[in-house]
Amino acid sequence: MTGGCGFIGSHISEQLLKENYQVSILDNLTTGHLSNIDGLPVDFYQEDITKPEAIELIKRINPDYIIHLAAQVSVAESVNDFLKDENINIRGSLHVIKAAGECGAKKIVFASSAAVYGNPEYLPVDTRHQTSPGSPYGLTKLTVERYLQLAYELYGVEYCILRYSNVYGPRQDAKGEGGVVSIFSDLLTSGKAPVIFGDGEQSRDFIYVGDVAAANVKALKAQSNVCLNVSNGFSITVNELFSEMKKATNSALSPIYQDERPGDIRHSTLCNEETKKILNWEPQMPLDKGLEQTIFYYRKEMNA
Repeated sequence: MTGGCGFIGSHISEQLLKENYQVSILDNLTTGHLSNIDGLPVDFYQEDITKPEAIELIKRINPDYIIHLAAQVSVAESVNDFLKDENINIRGSLHVIKAAGECGAKKIVFASSAAVYGNPEYLPVDTRHQTSPGSPYGLTKLTVERYLQLAYELYGVEYCILRYSNVYGPRQDAKGEGGVVSIFSDLLTSGKAPVIFGDGEQSRDFIYVGDVAAANVKALKAQSNVCLNVSNGFSITVNELFSEMKKATNSALSPIYQDERPGDIRHSTLCNEETKKILNWEPQMPLDKGLEQTIFYYRKEMNA
């Protein structure tokens, strides 16, 4: 697994180990943390997917399956620096794909994003919706999807593309380009008012990290060469999210509103009906319970 020390990767590691997989993690620790996998019986390799050495490392590990999570995930940073985004998300991914083909891996499961769709023409968005990314980040994710499809046609490397909606949960980094749930959790538990960009009426489809991890594990042995949405299938506005989290933290704070950010999508809800059938999977965590668990994690971190 690339990016296995990150927020999502560490949760996938836990679920893989429960299913008796042997897990090797490749991570350069730029945004991942060794503390996320502390105590897990995994093999860890500190390496950068943008370096050619990563190809040889993956070939030496000789995995049956590859879950590819390592990425530059900030929409704002992708707008500010095209080249960094391209280097990590495209060139780095091509190194992983090349290694998979040369070592005979059975399948690559790739973490893509709702950002590939751009501003939706209809909701909920299914995988037949046109792809029109509004940010370099979305474009690089879509480009890797196309490379995976070509790699199967040319070299027989099977794949499963998982387009995530907004993932949240314990261990998400609230600093930098953290998800809105982690940022709100961190600030509200610290007694600080969060910033909402725009008017707060933009809506998002929030999916709990444990449900995302389960989808990845299911994808390893489910149908190959498919593209699927991983989502809850419903959305709430950022204002509604803040209200829910304000109640959960017993906070009296009000948000600070600032100008909306370039590249942000107004509304996003992903249809997951096809995913349920193909992966035999269903989201298990209700939003209110997931928010409670996330807030509890940040309270524990703050006390620590």
